[in-house]
Amino acid sequence: MANGISDQHGRAELSAAERAAYIIAGLALAAAGVKPRPNPLLNVVALAGGSYLAWRGYMGTCPVKAALYGATGSAGRITDES
Repeated sequence: MANGISDQHGRAELSAAERAAYIIAGLALAAAGVKPRPNPLLNVVALAGGSYLAWRGYMGTCPVKAALYGATGSAGRITDES
């Protein structure tokens, strides 16, 4: 923690079910990237994307979820406060 800024700042925490889904989807995508294809770039993209998803599931945080729902992980609500 340098200058009072947390390493997890702006990262939404994933639930246990979300973590499992990230890991399973990531490993499946990475396994699909191992299959030979005519375009080797697709293999690299699938392997990198799958590895990233599995890593995010393992770490338990997701910057995309944080961007969509906020760092707390709760969706914004539209309320009528009038």
